[in-house]
Amino acid sequence: MPKSPSEALTRELRERVLVALARNRTPGFHFAGNLLEVVFERIDREASVLSMPAGPHCEEADGLVNVGALALLADSALAGGIRGHIGSDARLATVSMHLQFTGVAARGPLESQGWFEGMQQGTTAPQGLARTAVTAGGKKVLFGSGAFMPIPAPPGKPPLPLHYPDGSRSAPLRIEELTDRERVILARADEALAHATKHHSFIRRLLGQDPHPTKGGAACTMETGEHVGNRAGHVQGGLLTGLAATTAMAALPASWRLSGISSWFTSPGEGRKLHAVARIVHHGKQTAVVRTVVTGKDRRRVLQAVSTHALGKHD
Repeated sequence: MPKSPSEALTRELRERVLVALARNRTPGFHFAGNLLEVVFERIDREASVLSMPAGPHCEEADGLVNVGALALLADSALAGGIRGHIGSDARLATVSMHLQFTGVAARGPLESQGWFEGMQQGTTAPQGLARTAVTAGGKKVLFGSGAFMPIPAPPGKPPLPLHYPDGSRSAPLRIEELTDRERVILARADEALAHATKHHSFIRRLLGQDPHPTKGGAACTMETGEHVGNRAGHVQGGLLTGLAATTAMAALPASWRLSGISSWFTSPGEGRKLHAVARIVHHGKQTAVVRTVVTGKDRRRVLQAVSTHALGKHD
């Protein structure tokens, strides 16, 4: 039977959670980003530059960074590239995101950059357009693009606060300092630690993105909450793409590699749970295509994704 993380590793991961909760008390970012230690190295009219360290808090059993964490980093860089032009207070809703993976292993510290590509022309609600690249050790892990809809604050209400973490150190909160909402997140982390195994990593368990194969595909049910929420309280856009990608990957044997994913966001990630269902639509000798649909409250479609997969080489 697979063993759970060692006692020392469990203590390390739990402390990371308590540090993330401390960072999360500064409003304007989200818990998942704080746990992943995303740092905004730069954000201006030329580009956004973000960094994220690797570690057992975000890695799968093979030592690669979890695909949901990668998508969160890419999504944040894309939005940062747009905010550098239209203003840092802007609230942006992800409309679409397209990621192409190069096959370079997502190991070690990661860096993502985002570049503004202009506002969509000729529409009643122009979308901000951006492109991104994520690198590991100077080698490109993925590149992609995205479209975001600026959302004005409701009349009479101030805009949501926005905070760009700069890497400042934070002390972990003590258990007696935790609020009821923070205790819910810690309890989820403790459960993830207790059930983490070689094939079911801590980050998968924590995010609730741990799918299972089905006939002709795969499925995953993810509980929502502040552990996966954005500033508005909806599931963070990169993590939504990560849910679709992880579920699609589970539809195929482990020898297949995710080579690209295009996702379209149709409604906010609302509801107590989100349900992802992946179906294989093409399975060739070297390539495969999977279609994944994520639904939420009242079975409303939240996201639709199409992913491509390639047969990996034998080591």
